[in-house]
Amino acid sequence: MQLREFLPKTLFGRMLSIILVPMIIVQVITVFIFYERHWDTVTRHMAANLASEIAFLIDGLGTAPDTKQIDPIIVKGWQFFNFPVSFEPAASLNQTNKARPKTYPEEMLQRELNKRISQAWQVDVDTDPNLIFIDIQFDTGLLRIYASRKRIFSSTSWTFLGWTIGSSILMFGLALVFLRGQVRPIHRLANAARQLGLGRPAQDYRLEGAREVRLAGRAFQAMRHRIMRQLNERTEMLAGVSHDLRTPLTRMRLQLALMDTHPDAKAIGNDIDEMEEMIDAYLAFAAGEGEEQPQETDVAALLERLVEQAQKTHKFDISFTPPTAPLPAFPVRKNAIQRAFSNIISNAIRYSTKTIVSLRVHNDEVIFSFDDNGAGIPEERRQDAIRPFIRLEESRNRRTGGAGLGLSITSDIVLSHGGELGLGESSLGGLRVTIKLPI
Repeated sequence: MQLREFLPKTLFGRMLSIILVPMIIVQVITVFIFYERHWDTVTRHMAANLASEIAFLIDGLGTAPDTKQIDPIIVKGWQFFNFPVSFEPAASLNQTNKARPKTYPEEMLQRELNKRISQAWQVDVDTDPNLIFIDIQFDTGLLRIYASRKRIFSSTSWTFLGWTIGSSILMFGLALVFLRGQVRPIHRLANAARQLGLGRPAQDYRLEGAREVRLAGRAFQAMRHRIMRQLNERTEMLAGVSHDLRTPLTRMRLQLALMDTHPDAKAIGNDIDEMEEMIDAYLAFAAGEGEEQPQETDVAALLERLVEQAQKTHKFDISFTPPTAPLPAFPVRKNAIQRAFSNIISNAIRYSTKTIVSLRVHNDEVIFSFDDNGAGIPEERRQDAIRPFIRLEESRNRRTGGAGLGLSITSDIVLSHGGELGLGESSLGGLRVTIKLPI
């Protein structure tokens, strides 16, 4: 088991740990030193002083003092030590031993009294919340000294603990506020990058935060502008070239219509038709990077409608398996996704006789599967199949045409949504096309 398994998974949690862990260690060490050094020393001195004052007060009384000896002790105890003193003739110590754990100050006082007083004695710290009763047994009676609890119970320990806990909470609050302010720009940058990867706009992103975060933000904005410029230039170039090619083709078709019957007229007309189909494919490829804005779409319902259209229009054996749980609507470019699904279904109609469409949700992505019983694509040619302008005539039906842009358009659309397109073996014996889209 490695240490990183116990570390927080988020940047906020890790930065908070960097601040809190050393702070907690310092506070624990400080408290430990206080209790082991300061509190122990102070308590020992306080108990020794109290025991010394009591021993000094009763020194010289002997074992059987009379009333004349006790009266000066009462006066002296109050005058010099603020000890109320009382004497009960013929009284004796209460030998009832209460079985309870003793506090550390009480133990220190008993230890010091044992060193300095030879008479029998007893300490009571439970009867009064503000006083300590020290009873000393003499042959003629019982001498009781009343001492304040503050003489052995130091209040500075609780003050120190309160200050330690309070300062820790205060520093934790300040660290929490500070870290939230530092992590928020990073979170916004990550969200903007994710939106770009999903093909969604991130117009509200602005530079903020520390210098390093601002540098990363500027680099992200530059990258986003460069990507958008390249995509727009490619789209405009393909659209412009395709549009310009239509003009000479239209003139050729007009001239062909005005020509007298010629043996090559039909062949030339077929070539013109094929070129127009190719131009339409180029325009469709360019439209894959259009300016359509994402919108909340029920993708499962959209795919189900396309399957029903294929069943009714082409009388094709295609079935749709809906997800076990309802798929929530999520933002996609509706027309682009519909074009991607239509391309896959059209290929299935062209190259197979049966197709099964299914989808399922896994974690934060939805997975679409298209399985057909056609000839399939060899594993070594699957990467070529999604490249533009490449046709795999040797692995598909040779009667079909096309410019080799169907899967390429689909792949571009899926990638622009932050998804992934994969080709594999189908359980029906043909090709399986898998599309993964983040929700």
